[in-house]
Amino acid sequence: MSDGREADAAPDRPARVVFVTGPSGAGRTTAINALEDLGFEAIDNLPLSLLPRLLEGDPPERPMALGTDARNRDFSARRLVAEVERLAARPGFEVDLLYLDCDAHTLQRRYSETRRRHPLAPDDDPANGIARELDLLGPLRHRASVLVDTSTLTPHELRAEIGRLFAPGGAAGLSITVMSFSYRRGLPTGADLVFDCRFLRNPHWEPTLRPLDGRDAAVRAHIAADPRLAPFEAQIREMLDLLLPAFRDEGKSHLTVAFGCTGGQHRSVALAEKVANDLAEAGWQVSKRHREVEQRRAPATAGDTQGPA
Repeated sequence: MSDGREADAAPDRPARVVFVTGPSGAGRTTAINALEDLGFEAIDNLPLSLLPRLLEGDPPERPMALGTDARNRDFSARRLVAEVERLAARPGFEVDLLYLDCDAHTLQRRYSETRRRHPLAPDDDPANGIARELDLLGPLRHRASVLVDTSTLTPHELRAEIGRLFAPGGAAGLSITVMSFSYRRGLPTGADLVFDCRFLRNPHWEPTLRPLDGRDAAVRAHIAADPRLAPFEAQIREMLDLLLPAFRDEGKSHLTVAFGCTGGQHRSVALAEKVANDLAEAGWQVSKRHREVEQRRAPATAGDTQGPA
């Protein structure tokens, strides 16, 4: 199973460095976050004076996304062009200059909607700052190896475009965590999809199965004897087959699928294991977590009671 970091540089491939720039309001932050979700090491608002020190020595093991624009105190479009060309000439590097373009009218509308001040005209009409910045960034726009016009793009569409351009294989990655939990201890924070397994046959009531968990073959066989399990699994897979590609195409980078039962030890663990393995075999990037199994305390002392799992 993968940990979701698809974009790690292979030892025999050049290290990829993407400089991200463009006018304020064109979507630079969205693009950098999308690259970070693809496995890039992202550094935003990088002063150009620190660039040589950052990239001296051997090429980085992970691809890097470096954001810089006119708000940086030592920013110079021509200097950034020179740094890009200098780095591109070094062996072991693959360098792109990603320029996020946007027409002035759309930028002005975005500033009007957010009511933010333009960094180059904090006490003036944003239109003046936009015009000044577009003129300042002219050399970068002409030098860009990748130019994306965001004038008509939503943030979701921009993320999808970044994935298409920079993800290995041309598609953005979606990492999935499949977990089990106990309803007695509450719903897991951040779960996107939650499935209740408490209606299934409960191994807790079998003394030989009670100390085991849902990763044990005997426990799985006990649950599988419930005739409701197979249609339940089929419905879940049908739903995930529909939703996962949609979430990926929408630009979501991580999804948590949670299975719950009373004690978080038997039924939820077995279902989480089965679904995680099926998704991994289908090519998804999957990790597993069993909240209660991982946090199980020492055996109960006299007087303690153990509820059904």
